Amino acid sequence: MTTYEQALEQWRGSNPPRHYLSIADLNLETARVALSLAHAMKRATHSGQELFRFASPTALALIFEKPSLRTRVTLEVGLYQMGAHGVYLTQNDIQMGKREAVMDIARNLSRWVRGVIARVFLHSTLEELTRFSEVPVINALSEREHPCQALADLMTIQERKGDAPLKLAWVGDGNNVCHSFTMLAALLGHEVHIATPDGYAPNASVIEQARQLGSQSGGQVQLTHNPREAVADADAVYTDVWVSMGYETEREARMRQFQAFQVNEDLLRLAKPDAIVLHCLPARRGEEITDAVLDGAQSAVWDQAENRLHTQKALLALLLGD
Repeated sequence: MTTYEQALEQWRGSNPPRHYLSIADLNLETARVALSLAHAMKRATHSGQELFRFASPTALALIFEKPSLRTRVTLEVGLYQMGAHGVYLTQNDIQMGKREAVMDIARNLSRWVRGVIARVFLHSTLEELTRFSEVPVINALSEREHPCQALADLMTIQERKGDAPLKLAWVGDGNNVCHSFTMLAALLGHEVHIATPDGYAPNASVIEQARQLGSQSGGQVQLTHNPREAVADADAVYTDVWVSMGYETEREARMRQFQAFQVNEDLLRLAKPDAIVLHCLPARRGEEITDAVLDGAQSAVWDQAENRLHTQKALLALLLGD
């Protein structure tokens, strides 16, 4: 079983990042260490123990420009379990970039807290925070990436399928979750097939990054507009909402474009019989995924949601521990 001390030693010897804004901040070894520690932390927590607790009173700033269930609860619970405290700050509290410049907020928070975790509209906000912050900054979601979610996604796949290279299918919108999932899956050696409607493919620069990361391990990325082609013989099928926060004005058009991309029982039959289904939640039941699939025997969605807790604890312990 991985101990925290073993993981920290491996982490420090593998060119670890100071901040975690993108999957591209990881390399193959740091990604493996973070996931290995997350598995060990989950086993420990389930047995009523903790592998890591902060040695002295510790506080982190939790900046939320966007609301969340899973991100907020798993961060606050995780910090509590590790003996730390999260200071929850909404846009109404600090009006980042309006009431006060981002650079000034970063300088202030660096004097008070050990780390900043930010869920923001613009990735550029995170980049400015890191330029002026003296403490680690973690991306809890931006319009470009959701790297904390991706760690939970791949942890869930490892729990259900092991570490061998797999065919993983993404069906739906090529959004921020798709970006981080594809990058991390490729980095870990998987073959990712992404099916989106025309005009909704992932960002081309992100796909290029994913392919470069995949060169470390043999991971590959394929794009298509045919969901049946992407799902055929897949080991896992992943989807997300068709209308993410910030795109509500496009809802009517998106609903027309995405109808053929619903993950339903018919589509799932094309995957391997033991394929698992993933969804980062919240789900629009009856839109991108049916009740029968979301609640069915092949769904790993609730494990995936739980694993946000364990992967974020591992990440915080590695970035902030001593």
